[in-house]
Amino acid sequence: MTARLLKSIYEHLHSLGEAIFFLREILYLTVRGRVRWQEVWAQVYEQGVGSIIIVMLTSLATGTVLGLQGLITLQRFGAKEFIARLVALSLVRELGPVFTALIFSGKAGAGITAELGTMSTNDQILATRAMGVDPLEFLVVPRFLACFLALPILVIISEFLGIAGGYMIAVTQAHTTGEFYIHETLQAVGYVDFFSGFIKVFFFAVIIGWICCYQGFFTRGGATGVGRFTTKAVAYSYIAVIVSNAVLTKIILTFWG
Repeated sequence: MTARLLKSIYEHLHSLGEAIFFLREILYLTVRGRVRWQEVWAQVYEQGVGSIIIVMLTSLATGTVLGLQGLITLQRFGAKEFIARLVALSLVRELGPVFTALIFSGKAGAGITAELGTMSTNDQILATRAMGVDPLEFLVVPRFLACFLALPILVIISEFLGIAGGYMIAVTQAHTTGEFYIHETLQAVGYVDFFSGFIKVFFFAVIIGWICCYQGFFTRGGATGVGRFTTKAVAYSYIAVIVSNAVLTKIILTFWG
């Protein structure tokens, strides 16, 4: 039992060290300018367009539900006019970045892992190296950078649609005017509120790109392995996003309040 536990700890530490060196190589190639931008933009399009519909639907539904729940609570205190502030601040500071990152990791992140995993199990990555092309430069860096570029765009779209969902509830259920809702939203959300949430997005993008590319690049075990490593990538991404969000929120509130 003890030997099995020690072996498991060793394997996890070994994987962590391997993942850290993997990230270091990606960053090294990026800093050196060894980036195939045509591939990057193709991946941005694939990841962004592939995720935008589900992000839009989820964001609109989240803003609507948040508006409904906020309206019920605020009506008890005779403060339903603050529904715009509640929806806007909740989405901009926390829900928009986190929900979008989770959806992105489940959609685009899983796709990245499955693609690289299929290439790995079919020895396409070895073939790329045999042709004198660095597989990290050709396959991994474009997907990693695409995460970094696509996720912030999706988050902005998510926040606008979430606020639009709250707008519909405020106008139809709380019977406030649209102009008042927009005015209250602009008054509530300041630069600090927006950037305190938006800064997290870039950390989430790095985490998702790193985990999903790593799991895909080192996939083993054929078709079964592709499914197993893809599941691991999504699960690890979810955990990492949620834990890092808690840490980043504490740091941001400490310095910005």
